[in-house]
Amino acid sequence: MYPILDRINSPADLKSLSLSELKQLCSEIRHYIIEVCSKNPGHLGSSLGAVELIVGYHYVFDAPEDKIVFDVGHQAYAHKILTGRREAFRTLRQEGGISGFPRMDESPYDSFGVGHSSTSVSAALGLAEAARIQGRKEKVTALIGDGALTGGLAFEGINNAGAAKADLLIILNDNEISIDHNLGGLHNYLLKITTSRRYNSFKNKVWNALGERSIRHFIQRWWRSLKSWAVKKTGGDLFEALGFRYFGPIDGNDLGSVINALQRIKNIHGPRVLHCNTVKGKGFPASEADPYTWHAPGKFDPETGKRLSGPYPADRYQDVFGAVLCELAEKDERVIGITPAMASGCGMSAFAKKYPGRFFDVGIEEEHAVTFSAGLAAGGLRPFCNIYSSFAQRSFDQIVHDVALQHLPVVLCFDRAGLVGEDGATHHGCFDIAALRTVPGTIISSPKDETELKQLMYTALGTESGPFIIRYPRGCGEGAAWKDAPAETLPIGKAVELKAGRKVALVCTGPITSMALRISEKLGDEVGVYNFRFVKPLDTEMLSKIAGQYAHVLTLEDGSIKGGLYGAVAEFFASLGNAPSLAGIGIPDEFIRHASKDQEWKICGMDEESVMKKIEKFLENR
Repeated sequence: MYPILDRINSPADLKSLSLSELKQLCSEIRHYIIEVCSKNPGHLGSSLGAVELIVGYHYVFDAPEDKIVFDVGHQAYAHKILTGRREAFRTLRQEGGISGFPRMDESPYDSFGVGHSSTSVSAALGLAEAARIQGRKEKVTALIGDGALTGGLAFEGINNAGAAKADLLIILNDNEISIDHNLGGLHNYLLKITTSRRYNSFKNKVWNALGERSIRHFIQRWWRSLKSWAVKKTGGDLFEALGFRYFGPIDGNDLGSVINALQRIKNIHGPRVLHCNTVKGKGFPASEADPYTWHAPGKFDPETGKRLSGPYPADRYQDVFGAVLCELAEKDERVIGITPAMASGCGMSAFAKKYPGRFFDVGIEEEHAVTFSAGLAAGGLRPFCNIYSSFAQRSFDQIVHDVALQHLPVVLCFDRAGLVGEDGATHHGCFDIAALRTVPGTIISSPKDETELKQLMYTALGTESGPFIIRYPRGCGEGAAWKDAPAETLPIGKAVELKAGRKVALVCTGPITSMALRISEKLGDEVGVYNFRFVKPLDTEMLSKIAGQYAHVLTLEDGSIKGGLYGAVAEFFASLGNAPSLAGIGIPDEFIRHASKDQEWKICGMDEESVMKKIEKFLENR
């Protein structure tokens, strides 16, 4: 099936291929990505669109001596396949298999580990400057998509690189704007002129001869204004203003154009941008037609394009959030929805359609999303800002400085809290409780099921100060009848005794509480279960009662043990004169590698069997 691909064991093997063979290789890579991802789900559309860019890059440059830094890494599958991981690609995102993202400890070809957006330019600039300082001649490239380019960190890196005149190439993978065919000939002509060795040699000689005299500055201004009219519609003015030389746009799915441009740009020094238009999902009709769904489609039939995911066993937390947000908006016109480019992922698409004037997708800008929400709250509105927990790490300062310090009623909904499965360490929402529990005035909550998520959202709307944080996991809920549940508010900072016991108290937060209840029913009356739906403020009255009633306390949480619920309970027990023994189950002090969510829970000792054994040991110590 793969006569050329099967011969490629490193990028060096590309050098002897003809253009027609390279094009055939691109086709085989696409077929291989589709074959593997149809059975072993991953990020499909982005990688399909970037095949020619990656093949062209490895044909022209000399990795791993030359460095390429991917942004996010969704588009890096062809890179993995070409860099000695062809067979390992079949283990993508599986336990013990290769990561879905570039990782430095996985391959010398992965020059920088990624997973979050907008980091590539800053990291690549660091690599370029490190090479310059140490006298190495390697070339450094950042491959960034137009979506990631909205992130503030990307612009910070571009601003620094342009000012430093760093020897850095940025490949802008633009899969949203098609090539303007009316100007295609002119663009190609300008590309050939501005990247030609003769032109650049002549230009440098002229500048050197002119020196710093005023005529040089006059000619520079004249040339820039002449060039500006040709590139202003493509976004080139922005990059040129920031100190970059701009080339393109070119058809990033035309391998010949990609190779030609990269060969011409490779030996031009200084900061430069190659603007490439690509089609997300290229080569797979279903993905081209619906790039949003096919970004990460799950399992599918590679022949028909039919997705094979079955019905969900229960409503997903993200869908509950979206439905309840619409309820709240109908009751209170102050309710606003904000998301940093995750409208469908966080369940806010229905709200966006129903209340378009009260919905804001701000792009991949988590810091801005939080401060923007703070401004809305200061203006008298009630913003519900939904951010994936791992991405919210970027906005810590904004939560502290712009929301908490000013006591503004911003509701921060942290989707994908806890362990998330195959995306792995870059996407686990482990640190939110530990990071934010120290911030004065912050309310941190986690529902045990769908009904409690609904109730916490109603509670948050009625709270006049903030931030009010609601964290909940990826995936399906517990099957609670949340739609018919009353829209009641909950007393803030109060825990609930779900089952009384005599020997061991299970102090829980979040959906892991349901597992604790199942275990306690199996072990009988000696095990009690307590739902601490608020980690902050902590219900110290309930903890005092527990301390006086039980010999052993076990905390359970889908978050970092250090600094999380366990840390909070340990701090309180330390203040007591005679506290029970305390142990905690949660995410340990290490980065958990990618696997299925069930496997990750078992690795952390959070699965039902491991928790049961831990409790039984307590019961044996009578």
